[in-house]
Amino acid sequence: MAMSVGPGNGIRAKDPDVMIDINTTPLIDVMLVLLVMLIITLPIQLHSVNLNMPTGNPPPPLVLPEIVKIDIDEASRVYWNGEWMPERAALEEKITAAAAQGVQPEVHLRPNKLAKYSVVAGVMASAQRLGLTKIGIVGSEQFVE
Repeated sequence: MAMSVGPGNGIRAKDPDVMIDINTTPLIDVMLVLLVMLIITLPIQLHSVNLNMPTGNPPPPLVLPEIVKIDIDEASRVYWNGEWMPERAALEEKITAAAAQGVQPEVHLRPNKLAKYSVVAGVMASAQRLGLTKIGIVGSEQFVE
């Protein structure tokens, strides 16, 4: 009574090879269980946060801010409240005086569509460099076509 253990005698040679692949079914089962747990616990963690928001309108400011209009026309000339500034130094003096005020004025910069970009950017850079913080561009609807 002999027993053949290896593929030596031809009877066992027709047996399939040993499978060395990993069984992914338990991994998929574990992932599905974790997904179901996430779906169940997620609504519990997404509760709302109650905030006490102020109601009504805020009170008006005690002092209305001064508004300074800087216009730049199509020839790239700069105007401070309608007064032509022939030199950059004169404009920077006005900006320095406005920045030194206790309550800074609001600066409304209104460039023309045909003005040079370098002039507009220079005015904005000067205003920022000299300390003005309330600068806004007005009349930008002319650029939308």
